[in-house]
Order: sequence, then C-alpha cells, then structure tokens
Amino acid sequence: MLTPLFAARLAEYGINVYEIRPGIIATDMTGPVKAKYDKLIADGLTPIARWGTRRMSARRRRHRPDWLPFSTGEVINVDGGFHVRRL
Repeated sequence: MLTPLFAARLAEYGINVYEIRPGIIATDMTGPVKAKYDKLIADGLTPIARWGTRRMSARRRRHRPDWLPFSTGEVINVDGGFHVRRL
C-alpha cells in the first residue's frame, strides 16, 4: 500500500516511485533451503528455471532519471516469471 501512497504524494515534486519484488534470490539466507528450491525450480516453479542473484535484483534498483519518466506507482517483478499465470 505504500507504493501507491508515496507515488500519489510525490508525483507533484517530480519523484517517481517503484516497488521492486524480488523472487527466489540466492543469498546466504536462502542457503539452508537451496536443495528444496532447486527441486521446485527444476519442476517448473518459475518459467526462467534458475535462481536469481543479488546482482540481478540490484540492477533494477539503480536510479536513472530517464527510466520510465511517465510512470509511477508501478510494481517491478524480478522473479524469473514466478508471478506469471500459466495455463
């Protein structure tokens, strides 16, 4: 709920707001469940069948003034397609 709230309040100041939603990212914290998620990914959990990395997620956080200049309050999924509904 914070993303649309801040997007609405900061737009008049020329500040765009985006929400980054990372998926399964390989970190020290996910190490203990690696085997479980390796199997889930191999079984088709995500369309892109691999783990994400911190670097992949961080690329989306770089601020560029010209990045989506006519957009605000958007959700950017960095999750290998996990959010995509499939038939």
